[in-house]
This record gives sequence, C-alpha cells and structure tokens, in this order.
Amino acid sequence: MRHDTADLVLLNARIYTVDPRLPWAQAVAIRAGRFIAVGTDADVVPHIGAQTRVADLGGRFAMPGLYDMHTHPDLALGPRYAGYLDVGHPDPTPGQVAAAIRDYAHRHPGDGWVYGQHFVWHTFRRERLAPGREWLDGVLADRPVAIHDRSWGSLLVNSRALALAGIDAATRDPGNGYIERDSLTGEPTGILVDGAYALIYRVMPPVPAAALERAYRDALHYQASRGVVGVKYVHVCEHRLDALRALDVAGLLTARVEAAISWQDDIFPVRRRWELMAGARHHYRSRRLNANAIKFHFDGTQEARSSFLATPYAAGDAWRGHLNLTREHLVDLIAQMDREGIRVIAHCTGDGASDAFLDAVAAARARGGQRVRHQCAHSTLLLDHNLARFAELGVTAEFSPVGWIPGPFAAARRDAFGAERMRRAYNVKGVLDAGGVAVMGTDWPVSPLDPWIGFEGLVTRTDATQPQRGAFGGECLTLEQAIRCLTLNGAWSMDLDHDAGSVTRGKRADLIVLDRNLFEVPPVGGLRGTRVELTLIDGEPSWDGAGLLAEAGLAPVWREPPPPL
Repeated sequence: MRHDTADLVLLNARIYTVDPRLPWAQAVAIRAGRFIAVGTDADVVPHIGAQTRVADLGGRFAMPGLYDMHTHPDLALGPRYAGYLDVGHPDPTPGQVAAAIRDYAHRHPGDGWVYGQHFVWHTFRRERLAPGREWLDGVLADRPVAIHDRSWGSLLVNSRALALAGIDAATRDPGNGYIERDSLTGEPTGILVDGAYALIYRVMPPVPAAALERAYRDALHYQASRGVVGVKYVHVCEHRLDALRALDVAGLLTARVEAAISWQDDIFPVRRRWELMAGARHHYRSRRLNANAIKFHFDGTQEARSSFLATPYAAGDAWRGHLNLTREHLVDLIAQMDREGIRVIAHCTGDGASDAFLDAVAAARARGGQRVRHQCAHSTLLLDHNLARFAELGVTAEFSPVGWIPGPFAAARRDAFGAERMRRAYNVKGVLDAGGVAVMGTDWPVSPLDPWIGFEGLVTRTDATQPQRGAFGGECLTLEQAIRCLTLNGAWSMDLDHDAGSVTRGKRADLIVLDRNLFEVPPVGGLRGTRVELTLIDGEPSWDGAGLLAEAGLAPVWREPPPPL
C-alpha cells in the first residue's frame, strides 16, 4: 500500500472546516486517524486504493466535532443508577419534594440514607417556607435525609443526617463553603452551602462503581450521538477516575476526556487528592483520557446567594457572597499549578469571583512558570475591564448558554443579581471582541446535555420553544463564531488546537455529518433541532445514526439509539 493511500475517503459533502486557509471543502481522505487530504473530490480520489473504504455523503453538511467543556455525568446519572431519590420534577414544589421523600422511604424500608435530587429555592420562597432541617424533620425524621438543590450549590439535610456527620453549633465552616446557622443559637439550620456539604458525603456510602461506569458510558453514548468528540468531566475523585479508565480499557471512551480532580472536597471527599496531584493521576493517562486538571469553586451559586459579587447584592446590604479561598491561597495555588502544568478550572458565577481569579492568574504569572490555559467556568458575570484580560493571560472563558434560557432558573438568577448586573451577563461577544477564547459547557445536570440547545442560544439569544419570553441578555454571536466556540476553541482549551478542532490536513480526523446545513436554516428553531448523522473521532465512527458508513463496512462503537438523558 502506498504511504498516501487512505483508510477512509468521504466524498460529495459540504464541509465547513473552521480552517481560514480553506474554509470549505468537498471531500476528505483519512489514514491512521488523521486527515491526509482535504479539498475537492478530485483532490481526494488519488488517495483511494484497493483497501480504501469510500462513502458518498450525498451533499450533506459536515464540520469538525464538538467540544463540551463542562459537564457532570456522574452527578446526573450516578444517583439514578444507584437507585437514589429523584424527585422527578424540573421545578418541584415543597409538597412534591415531601411526597417524593416519603414515597422513596416507603419503597426502601430500613434505616438507610434517603439521598438524591432535587429541591428548588424559589418554590420554597414562593410558598414562604424556609428549606431546612425543621421542615425536613417534619417530612422524615427517623432516617438521614440529604437533598441537593437544582444547581448543586447547597444541600438540604435533616437532624438525623447532621447528627451522623457530627455537625453542630461548634462545627467550624470549611474554607470553601459554610453551614447556614440560626442567628441566635448558632445551630445549623440544615442547609450546607458549597464545600460544606462534603461534610455529609464523608459519612455516606460512596456511589457504587457500577453506577459510575454506567453513568459515564451512557453520557458518552449520548454525546457521541450529538457530535461531541471532546469533553471535560469536572469534579472527579479516584472512584470516578477508575470508572473512566475501565471504559477506556474497554474501548468505550468515544471522546477525548479531560477529568478535573475536585479540589478541597468541593462536592465529595477526594481521599487521595495529594497523591493524585503528586503524580498518581498519570496512571489514568491514555490517548483519550487525562486527569491533568483540578476543579474548584471560587464562589457558589446565585440561588443560594453565594455567588461572589464585586458589589453588594442589594442597596443597604453588605452581603456580597463568599469567596471560598483567600486571595493569597489562590495565587500560591495557581503558581504551583503553572509550575506543574496542571490546568485550574475555576467555578466563577459572580463578577467578584472572576475578577479574583484573573488577578490570581496575573500574580502567579509574575512568578514565572508555564502559561497554562486555565479556565474560568461559567463566567456568568464579568466586569468590563476584565474582558481583555482573558486574551492577555491566556485564560479560557467558559459559558453555559443553556442555563440562560428564560424560565424559573434564569429568573432566580435575575432576581438575585438585579437588572443592572444582568445587562453585563453572558458576555461571550465581549470576550471574543477583545481577542479572547470562549467555549461552551452544558453544565449538565444543571442544564440539558444536548449542546445544540446552547449552540442556538449563542446565535439567537432566544428560546425557540417559548418565543413570547423574548430575548435573554447579551449580544448574539455570528454562526461562524458560535461554531468556532464549540470546535477549535474547545480544542484550544484542551491544548489540542495544533492537533484537532478543525478539518485540516495533518490534524486528527474528527468530523460530524448533520441532517441540515447550518448556514441554510433559520437560526431560531433551526439550530437546536440539529441531528447528527455521523460522528468520527480519530477517523473511527463513534456514531452512525443514518448508516452512512454501512456500505463501506464500518460499524460505529454505539449502534443502538442513545439513552434518553
């Protein structure tokens, strides 16, 4: 076989390459997992040999694979597959939460934990109820109960759970969260915010390994069917890394996965954190998997009013939220991670948090070390003077556009932040106009896992399913900008832009074929319904929903329909 003979050739397509040197192509030739030719059919045909598999795409639209730069399959599916409580409503009322807890306890008799998700702050406020142990004790008192809020920013527990964890008035707040307390007695109210709820996780049994493996497997299957070739699974521990490695060994890791180790027990205890950071993380390294990142919370969430703001939440009130680490800690941490070449993925929902993060990166850079591409997660609110700093410091601005869609969740954010701040919210275009790199993360389970919903949000800033709600904040991106955010920019944020993220000769052969040409459909309603017919990663089909490679004899890793996540 000639050295330039292809393993696979795709002809007669309409390929948007995200390569400015050749924005559009008609065909590609792939050998050993890389593009060896990109151009017209005539350019590619000479690479066809006797053993080359050839597929005619019939004029279909194709583009590079997508990158979802922030998601939590283990939090979404691990509890479900472990048989934990699922309240079953997107915005449950207190009555629905109570009924679900009682029903679960009835179906699972004994004295074990009742643990699951979720409650919603604003539905309690609407009924003038305070979520806490007094309310929860009235629902179920003789067994430990722990329920997350929808945004995973706080945990609601009853008195029995607090007692098992040894949490009382004398318990100190952890540095990365706090225990909500009675203002007179100091007794815990039953609400634990941010890293404080790891105190509960320490006394709970871990999620079973089989549930974690199935959670990641089903997420990868679903994401492959949506065209995803690169993901960041943030907040992992040794159990989750073991689950990912098991899938990798089995050949089921159908995306490049960057797993970010949880820092400071932000959600659950990581018992071997220092061992992992010292080098044990390399045990998991492969062509598709790395654990060379850490994830932690600079601040909390808007629903719990723990997002750290540059100015107080309301006039006459000094409360600005909570910065989970001292500024000195942040600088030392980032300087050390720069020296080690480890990425920091920092949860920042408030403008004060992102400001502190960028300040810390700047101070750490002054000490030398590598220029690691750290990531500002969510970037919900940014101060105007910080927009240009993403480019200056080489920090990725990550946004979660699915969560912007008008509805109860977005309304809670608007109520917490106020109209003035919301005019600065979701400023993807501001970062891009200043020369920075912006990416998208679905942040599932806080928002749906389907990246095409957020993709449409970037372009239209409207919800096609409920147009009466009008536009949500910020300026729209062009279609080309949005595609770049989900492709080449994602690869950049994983240090892969030299090797992936565009359909370019010499790069890894990642390609998705769609059921529509994105440039020929109405943006509102025409983008979020996009269906992926074929996903290639390293030239191998992970998903072939339309059977495009069947005649060529290539079977995808995932052959059955994706799970309904």
